[in-house]
Formats: sequence, C-alpha cells, structure tokens
Amino acid sequence: MIDGASAILLEVAYDGTAFHGWAAQRNARTVEEALRGAVLSMDPRVGPLRGASRTDAGVHALGQLVAFDPSRIIPPRGWVLGLNRNLPVDVAVRSAQAAPAGFSPRFAALRKRYRYRVLVDPVPDPLRRTNAWRVPQLDLAAASREAEAALGTHDFASFRSSGDQRATTVRTLTRVDVERECDSCVVAFIVEGNAFLYNMVRILVGTIVDVARGRRPPGTVARALAERVRGAAGTTAPAHGLVLEQVTLADPSVLGERWPA
Repeated sequence: MIDGASAILLEVAYDGTAFHGWAAQRNARTVEEALRGAVLSMDPRVGPLRGASRTDAGVHALGQLVAFDPSRIIPPRGWVLGLNRNLPVDVAVRSAQAAPAGFSPRFAALRKRYRYRVLVDPVPDPLRRTNAWRVPQLDLAAASREAEAALGTHDFASFRSSGDQRATTVRTLTRVDVERECDSCVVAFIVEGNAFLYNMVRILVGTIVDVARGRRPPGTVARALAERVRGAAGTTAPAHGLVLEQVTLADPSVLGERWPA
C-alpha cells in the first residue's frame, strides 16, 4: 500500500440490464447498492462509495471507477476476491488498488470513453438484444462525416436531456469515431471527452444515426451545435447500447499497485 493511503479504488464492470442505473434509489435495484452491500459484508464500518459516473438505467460499464474509505486493512487482492464472492452475477470487481484518503475518481478523471453499439440488421438478433440498438440500415460513410462535426470544444446544449440543469454546457470531445467491429453487422460509436452532459452520448449517437438512416439531413449535428436547443438534435438512442468503457485519471501516480496487474 502507498504511504498514507487509506482509500481503495475499484474498477467495476456490470451488465446494466436489470439495474435502475448506478446511483442508489429507494425501492429500486442499483449498481451502487449491490456493490455497497458486498463492501459492507467485508467492512461494516466502511464509508460511502464514490463513483466516477452516474450511469443510467440499462447502461453497462466495463471500466467504472469506484473509491471508498475502509476501516479495515485489506490488500487489493483481498478486496477483489472477497467482493466478487458477494456480488451478483451481473456485477464484477475487475481490479483494486490503494489510493489517498478521500480519493474521488469523479474529480480525478481526465477523460471518459464511451462505446455505443448499433446492430445493423433487418431482423432481430436475440444475442444482441441487451447490448446493441438494432436499426435495419445505416450509411456508415454518412455517419462518419456527421461525427466529425462533434469533435473538439463546443457548446453541447442541444445534446442534453431536460433534466440536466447545469449552467455550463461547453464540453470537449477528443474522439468521436465510427467503426465496424469484428462482427460486420455491429457499428461502434466511440466517444471520448473531458466531461459529459446528461444523455449527451445517447443524443449525439441518436442524431448521427438519424442522419445515417436518412431521417434527418446531413449537417444536423453542426446545426444543432450552433442552435443550442434540444429540438435541433435527434433521437435519444436507447440506453442498452451504451457502455462506459474507460475512465482515465489525471494523475495515476498517486495510486498504489493494482491487483490483478
């Protein structure tokens, strides 16, 4: 453990299908509550959990980061093995490492990367029903051209849901790629940036898909950025196609050794 460390940082993966999102809610199954229950089974006096992202109902994660301040001294390997014994099958702790007391991955994050999968298929695929949005056809070249407009620093006011009341809507996207995955029917939208508004990735992907399906004219993303009203953008893509893939920290040197490496 690093000198002076008293927090633990977990990398957590989950299938969001049966969860009402990350954040704890009354009378609803959430990832935070499932994980906290497992942590409490090992340390009944543990502090609150601090997640990097409040993913919505149905959204998945491969690299969600979660920190907490334990009252017991348990090495990272012990946390990983112990927590996974007490977690449901749709949540797993992928790694653990020591961190400074009070460490918050949300405020320590440099950028986040999301992947949104679209299944381009005229008929349903039962194996993709919970992890990809099915559309019957998609012009990949048109989608790529539309995505380019979102790259860089812009006011993304058009690309947030009404529940987002933050005063500042300027964000920087360092990556907006559209690519086929090894399965030729799946198109992945990879979006990486410093921060995101509520439903920003889903609205951006939905708008691009609208254009690539011929439901909105080319240049819709650029016009929506300029107009800064929600009605200028397109569809909000369904939650189940979205994965929080990675959270990159600004200064990983403050962390201890990760297990497994």
